[in-house]
Amino acid sequence: MGSQGVRKITGNGEEEMRKNSCQLSVVSCQIFIFSVFYFLFFVIAGCGYTTRSMISNQFKTIYIAPFANKIDITRETDTAYKYKIYKPMLETDITKSVINKFLFDGNLRPIEKESADLVLKSELVEFRRDPLRYTDLDEVEEYRINLVVNISLWDNRENKLIWEEKNFTGDTTYFTRGQTAKSEDTAISDAISDLARRIVERAVEQW
Repeated sequence: MGSQGVRKITGNGEEEMRKNSCQLSVVSCQIFIFSVFYFLFFVIAGCGYTTRSMISNQFKTIYIAPFANKIDITRETDTAYKYKIYKPMLETDITKSVINKFLFDGNLRPIEKESADLVLKSELVEFRRDPLRYTDLDEVEEYRINLVVNISLWDNRENKLIWEEKNFTGDTTYFTRGQTAKSEDTAISDAISDLARRIVERAVEQW
């Protein structure tokens, strides 16, 4: 009887140990899975939103030089040139929009040239309004507006070119009629905003 009682107690103890071991395994698996998801969440969140880590820590400020207008308004109209147009003060509006986008982004703070770490130099080279869609009466129903610029980013301390982009473009499309119709001025503002956003993204991405 005594020996059977001992075996019985020992068997129950082994069974409890097995149960405890299984419970520990389940808890360990849960902790591991949670840790993986926790890590992935912060990696994805970090990569998907901020670009601060992609910029060298030595660059914190930027000077946005006024856009120079290089559109040739004296050129005679030809087949390849007929959709190129001109809007007074367009280069000024683009400059203001780029500055505002940098302020909103927060990665590089716009300041005066003398104190800036970086300098953005730009020139407006083309402003196009191309027809995309026509009505049955052969009237333009939809246009695309393109703003084309040449931009370059400079290290202001060393006066060294970091990168440059030729024919860098911002654009938008708009309808001239219907519920989604908008004015040309509104469409131009949308194209300016798109161009400014692209310029800021280019300036703060990894070089």
